Amino acid sequence: MKIPNNDQSFVADRKITEYLLSDTHEIGKHKADFFKRFGFKISDLHTFKSALMQHSIDRDIEKTNNSDHGVRYELKCEIKTPDERNPCVVTVWIVEKGQEDPRFITAYPGK
Repeated sequence: MKIPNNDQSFVADRKITEYLLSDTHEIGKHKADFFKRFGFKISDLHTFKSALMQHSIDRDIEKTNNSDHGVRYELKCEIKTPDERNPCVVTVWIVEKGQEDPRFITAYPGK
């Protein structure tokens, strides 16, 4: 099963620039090492953003969690990367209460 309204998924630029590809963010720097190995870079923000949004369209829901804020969805495995090695990753999205569009929360290496 897919995330509802996955064609309307939203990824904030700062989630990439200040977190996932940040060399200085306490947690993000470890993720930055991983994602940069596959060719993602801040200077080409659009490519990473597009890959994350496509992941929300292509992948089935692995896990769902209802919270006071809305419904969180975890999706898992292959993401398209610039170097075409396409590793397995987990992306996490939320559809907040009163909203319809999935918003990107985070991504990390999958197993």
